[in-house]
Amino acid sequence: MKLRTKYILFVVILHGLTLVLSYFVFREKKILFIASEGLVILSALIAWRLYRELIRPLKTLMQGVDAIRDQDFNVKFVHTGKHEMDQLIDVYNQMIEKLRSERVQQAEQHYFLEKLVSTSPTGIMILDYNGDVQQVNPKALQLMGLREYNEDSVLAHPMFLQARNLQSGEARTVTLDSFHTYKIQKSHFIDRGFPRHFVMIEELTAEILATEKKVYEKVIRMMAHEVNNTVGPVNSIIGSALKADTLFPQLREAMEVAIARNENLNVFMRNFADLVKLPEPSKRTIDIHRLLRSVARLMEARATEKHAVIELDVPAGEWLLQADEQLLEQAFINILKNSLEAVSQNGVIRITSQPSPCEIVIADNGSGIADEAAAQLFSPFYSTKKDGQGIGLTLVREILLNHGYTFALKTYGVGDTRFTIKL
Repeated sequence: MKLRTKYILFVVILHGLTLVLSYFVFREKKILFIASEGLVILSALIAWRLYRELIRPLKTLMQGVDAIRDQDFNVKFVHTGKHEMDQLIDVYNQMIEKLRSERVQQAEQHYFLEKLVSTSPTGIMILDYNGDVQQVNPKALQLMGLREYNEDSVLAHPMFLQARNLQSGEARTVTLDSFHTYKIQKSHFIDRGFPRHFVMIEELTAEILATEKKVYEKVIRMMAHEVNNTVGPVNSIIGSALKADTLFPQLREAMEVAIARNENLNVFMRNFADLVKLPEPSKRTIDIHRLLRSVARLMEARATEKHAVIELDVPAGEWLLQADEQLLEQAFINILKNSLEAVSQNGVIRITSQPSPCEIVIADNGSGIADEAAAQLFSPFYSTKKDGQGIGLTLVREILLNHGYTFALKTYGVGDTRFTIKL
């Protein structure tokens, strides 16, 4: 039962009993009976007036409660001229103003955080209470290689699987496609009293490559200096000795072998020096389709020797872009050489191009890439071949990076290894 109903019921019962009692007490005294009846009526009028005075603040409070329930913090009340009521209105108005101010401040902070997350140069994934992805900013989608947010794709992505295994405050460096390296860090914040996690993804490829390049350039220069300082005088001494007529045939032959070996060592070091001295691209307008056809014809003889086939699947028209033709030719040749070394007899190497999206794929049905080698493929001096120098893919890497292209070398299944270049 409402308070208003209780009050009315109380007043009605009280005044009804008073009328009944006054009737039995003063029924023989008409003047006193009429006076008592008048007092009862006056009391009822006063009670009704008090009722209206008391119920008005309650109605005002209920209007305020309804406004708060509807989250409408713009409703305020004006003074009525009555002290108690005005005090109540002042308290309500102050509370509403505080709530409105806090709501505006929270909305501004939320908008700022949303803007900060969406425009952050660091990839950010915000997780819900169950550890599933609730929000992914555009940079994270870019780093994960996704064009748009798709929950299933994100949950199945290796980067998210790596992050899920982290504890709050932990960080891990991962290499997913044999080239790009990422730092994944997990942390948490408190939302409505419960912890929620978020993951920050940062690409370290450029920093690692810059540091790595400084190191191997220094090593190569030191090696070249020592080799040149040694090979030159040694060849000179051996050459002088070969001029003597008293040398035994076996010794002369051994010295000639030593000179040839030194020359091979010079060639070996020049290959490394070429990597260090790689020029910046001299970009001009070139037809990338014409270049691919030229490289395919150039490598046909080597493919025939191995009983392999190079298939070229590019559109008939031109595809013009700004690039250094000689450097790109060298990169494509090195990629095809690696593919030819990976395939067996009757192997197939397929070159395809897609102007939209701008992409070139060189695929082969060779033996594929072992898991333990995948993360090291583009590292200087690393080679899976017995007599490899480990500079072929490093040279390709430098050429493509200097052009601003992204790339990946990955085995997708048995007989399906692809070198993908995104122009």
